Amino acid sequence: MVRRAKYRLGQVVKHRVYPFRGVIFDVDPEFANSDEWYDSIPAEVRPKKDQPFYHLYAENSDSTYEAYVSESNLLPDNPSQPLRHPAIAEEFKRDEHGFYRLRPGAAH
Repeated sequence: MVRRAKYRLGQVVKHRVYPFRGVIFDVDPEFANSDEWYDSIPAEVRPKKDQPFYHLYAENSDSTYEAYVSESNLLPDNPSQPLRHPAIAEEFKRDEHGFYRLRPGAAH
C-alpha cells in the first residue's frame, strides 16, 4: 500500500538526525533510487522503502546540494529563514510569509 505524502512541494523541512534543511522539489510515493544508494545507508538508520521519499534542494552550514530523504527522516522547519540553494530561485518564488511557491511554468 502506497502512503500519501505528508509534505508538499515547496515546503521547508529539516532532517531528523543530520544538520541540514531544504525545500522539497519532488516526491516519490515510495523509494525509487538505486539499490546501491540504499545499501550505502548504515543499517541502523536505513529507512523502510515503503514510504514517500523526497527530493530536496538542501543545504548545511558548508554547502548546497540535492538530497533524497525518506519521510520518516524529515520534520517541518520554520520557513522564516531563507534557503540559499541556487536552484530554488529558478523553480520557486518565496512569498511574504517565507513559503516557497512553484513558479508558473516550472518543471514540476
